[in-house]
Amino acid sequence: MSEVISAGRAHGDQLIDLYVQDDALAAAKEQAKHNLSWDLTKRQMCDIELLLNGAFSPLEGFMGEADYNTVLDNMRLADGTLWPMPITLDVSASFAEQIASGQTITLRDAEGVVIANMTVSDCWRPDKAREAEAVFGSSKDCHPGVHYLNAEAGGYYLGGRLVGVTPPLYYDFKQYRDSPASLRAKFASWGWNNVIALQTRNPMHRAHVIMTKRLMAENNANFVIHTAVGMTKPGDLDHYCRVRCYEKVLKRYPASSAQLSLVPLGMRMAGPREALWQAIIRQNYGFSHFVVGHDHSGPGLNDEGCAFYAPEASQQLVLSFQDELNIKVLPAPFLLYAQGREEFCEQGQLLPGEEGLYISGSELREILKRGDDVPDWFAFPEIVEELQHTMPPRSKQGFTVFFTGLSGSGKSTLANGLMVRLRERGGRHVTLLDGDVVRKNLSSELSFSKEHRELNIQRIGYVASEITRNGGVAICAPIAPYLAGRRSVRNLIAGVGTFIEIHVSTPIEVCEGRDRKGLYAMARAGKVKGFTGIDDPYQEPENPEMRIDTSQHEMAEAIEMVMARLESIGVI
Repeated sequence: MSEVISAGRAHGDQLIDLYVQDDALAAAKEQAKHNLSWDLTKRQMCDIELLLNGAFSPLEGFMGEADYNTVLDNMRLADGTLWPMPITLDVSASFAEQIASGQTITLRDAEGVVIANMTVSDCWRPDKAREAEAVFGSSKDCHPGVHYLNAEAGGYYLGGRLVGVTPPLYYDFKQYRDSPASLRAKFASWGWNNVIALQTRNPMHRAHVIMTKRLMAENNANFVIHTAVGMTKPGDLDHYCRVRCYEKVLKRYPASSAQLSLVPLGMRMAGPREALWQAIIRQNYGFSHFVVGHDHSGPGLNDEGCAFYAPEASQQLVLSFQDELNIKVLPAPFLLYAQGREEFCEQGQLLPGEEGLYISGSELREILKRGDDVPDWFAFPEIVEELQHTMPPRSKQGFTVFFTGLSGSGKSTLANGLMVRLRERGGRHVTLLDGDVVRKNLSSELSFSKEHRELNIQRIGYVASEITRNGGVAICAPIAPYLAGRRSVRNLIAGVGTFIEIHVSTPIEVCEGRDRKGLYAMARAGKVKGFTGIDDPYQEPENPEMRIDTSQHEMAEAIEMVMARLESIGVI
């Protein structure tokens, strides 16, 4: 481990770097050959990179249970240091059972490359309901952070000190991938003393440029688009498109006044806590100022159509800790477009009777998906062109139709009929992923336990996402009984195309009457265990794009109803 001297920081005057030095590298690699290994998930790869390079200073590894508990309770480490976000290594129960305190394990990337060795200090089973309420202020699965915690994160946490072996390797945008030490060095070489960081996960438009230029002038500062390129909100634009947009928007700033840098952050969408966490991270990168938005890192609306966090809650929380931070918090003004004056102003600056125009990121994505024109007042033409190239109208995108319902509900018949109608229509390649067929060809080794049923759904979702990503149509027809599994598939596909969930809501009595294989009868008799609808629950979709009861319609009519719904959504 090395320590890089840095300018004033809330956690002391040294920036922690956990990578092993050259003279100990061979020994660390040799040790890794004999250790029990864990393959890091995508979010764990984000976290470990920022642990190893010092962005998560003062942490020297994944948190132990004591730090975890105090972070949940009062946003501080056990020693009192301000830190609002739990950073833990989640693993499966089967892996946790093999771990003893003091044991050294090796952490590898998806290709098996040794990233770090970790000496385990703690292993525990967390109370995820408590964590969800503490970090996200919610237990609702529609919150992406809560969903990840409950549906994707492992059931046990490991804590321990890290020794970095191999930095993650990237092939894209290398010129913008800075560690805290390298970005601080750039600031020094450019002679930048006051530097504003803007956290982004969406493209920047006219209001963003105007807002940041005003903040630069007010604070006599330079500016960096410090964009998250690890994990953002499901359904966001990929970082490749966003970075190309940022490269174009930088030309709108005075020469040598603004730059772009990437941070491999695994966002939690935790609103106020996340805003404070991001401020500390930017402090570690050497920024002097940090912009906090009105709904900073919020996940949008909940299942009742309301925001998860109160307006300006993030700004208020971060400002309340200003005295403990060595970075100045800049609350972002919320700018509206005054059409009559053709200028942007804050809400309180609107004239009597004057309407302020605003388009959110989600609204912009809907405009693009419909193929409508983006207003000139909102976005720069070169940015719109880039977005239209990456996000064509729905009618030209790939999409997934995901039928879900009880056995015997009519899913497979509907799916086959839809496949034929779409192939008859032409224009896209159409693939049917029927539940029974996938079981036979892709998941034959799986049982019908809940864990294996969910794994089967994830496999279907992965294949469907690749078909959708490449402009095709995937039609899926599994039972998919659990809300969490279906939401994971939706999240996987939302970033590459359109996901259409259709609940085939045929009553169970009708399904039993259609049962040619006698499965329901065997389940009723106890000869088949864990049968959906009998002794295992079917969790009905909460907000599907369509519900259809095949007992109320002839099958040909039902298929045409589905076609009509796809037309109304705009995918055909």
